[in-house]
Amino acid sequence: MKLSARNQLKGTIVAIDEGAVNGIVKIDIGGGNIISATISMSAVKELGLVVGSTAYAVIKATSVMVGIED
Repeated sequence: MKLSARNQLKGTIVAIDEGAVNGIVKIDIGGGNIISATISMSAVKELGLVVGSTAYAVIKATSVMVGIED
C-alpha cells in the first residue's frame, strides 16, 4: 500500500482504550513521544491491533494552527 501522506511514524502500540464505538490507540514513536488516534473499534479489530505490535501513525493535515500562551 502506498499513501500520499508524508508523515508516517513507525512505533509500538502501548495501549488501546476500548469504547463502545471508538477506541483510542496509543503508539510510542520513540524519544518519549506517544501519538494517540481515535479510530472505530471495527477498525481496531479489522487491523488486528494489539498492545506490543508495530503500527504506523499516518498524519495528513490540511491545516496546522500555531498558538502562544498569553
